[in-house]
Amino acid sequence: MNKLEAFGHIAALAMRGDLVFPTSVNAALRVQLALDDPDCPIDEAIRLVLAEPQLAARTVALANSAMFSRSGGAVVTNVRAAIMRIGYHNLFALAAAMVVRQFGSKITDPELRNMAEQLWDHTIHVACLSRIIAREVTYVNPDTALFAAIVHEVGGFYLLSRADEFPGLLEPDPENWQPASEEIITREVMHKLGIPEPVASAIEGLRDGFLQIPPDTLLDTLLLANHLAPVASPLPSAPREEPAHSESIIDLFIDEEKLARMLEESKADAASMNAALLV
Repeated sequence: MNKLEAFGHIAALAMRGDLVFPTSVNAALRVQLALDDPDCPIDEAIRLVLAEPQLAARTVALANSAMFSRSGGAVVTNVRAAIMRIGYHNLFALAAAMVVRQFGSKITDPELRNMAEQLWDHTIHVACLSRIIAREVTYVNPDTALFAAIVHEVGGFYLLSRADEFPGLLEPDPENWQPASEEIITREVMHKLGIPEPVASAIEGLRDGFLQIPPDTLLDTLLLANHLAPVASPLPSAPREEPAHSESIIDLFIDEEKLARMLEESKADAASMNAALLV
């Protein structure tokens, strides 16, 4: 099976809903499903989190990270206090992060594992930047921006998780048909994971979307975060022409001092969040 056939095979399976997920993903999905209900009782959320030891440890660690403890509050030592501090939206995003990470857990090829790690680093930087950009620039919901950024490369993670079965699947693609196949796969993976439509729509828009002026949508938030992220995605993307003077356009709504402050904060958040999620 050549590369084109492999992509066609995976895309066809995805369109049929025949997606291969690690067993551990299903547990995280159950947590996400419950937390998607804003009226989920706190005791039920605690029970679900405690049923997944990794999620419990990471919830407490995230609550104590710089992202959520800047005010110098007391150290959180239990799941109840951790959930109260970070909130359901961020707990939902944390469960999504576990799903994303689990896709790479079974990869055995060293080169593919390196790609998965770089893609995770890229994801974390985009997530932290998205949260800050939402708060400071686009004024969309920062929790939604964080969640969208965490799952924005879920299709790429899924492909990496299947690449062991299809040698050469992610090699350079001079004919540029891979991104179209990846778009189909990403759409179906997001559907399987129950990603809300507004978030899925913004993620799908990343392939061909351009920043609008002034930026005020979730898509704009993700586009800006991807542009500013210090770690690039290792996966190939379709070639595209950036609008003329794209760098100077950003200067219209983010001055140099504000940009430096945002980048510094996101760098610290990324290090803190990465440490929390590696517990």
